[in-house]
Amino acid sequence: MESLVLTLHILACLILIVLVLLQSGKEGMGVIFGGGSSTVFGSSGAGGLLTKLTAFLAAIFLVTSLVYNVLTSSKPGDESIMTSVPAVTEPAPEKAAPAAKPDDIPVAPAEESAE
Repeated sequence: MESLVLTLHILACLILIVLVLLQSGKEGMGVIFGGGSSTVFGSSGAGGLLTKLTAFLAAIFLVTSLVYNVLTSSKPGDESIMTSVPAVTEPAPEKAAPAAKPDDIPVAPAEESAE
């Protein structure tokens, strides 16, 4: 079932790319700078066959994406990689006594030489 959904998804993706690239732009460069018609679909209406096919394939793409996600995420038996790592059973090491600072070390007085 997964391979069927994945195949349909890839086909819909490739055909959708081709359909989008085949469609011509509705406006010129004026659209970039805020120009263009004020109607929702432009002056040519809601579109022709390419627009309807694009919408249909976009819906198929969305549905196959969701179905494939549901099919692959609900597999029983998938285990985490963390279950194969053994648990640590050793106790934590005891804290060592803090090292003495150089100022705390007693220094023997220097011997004076009799020359």
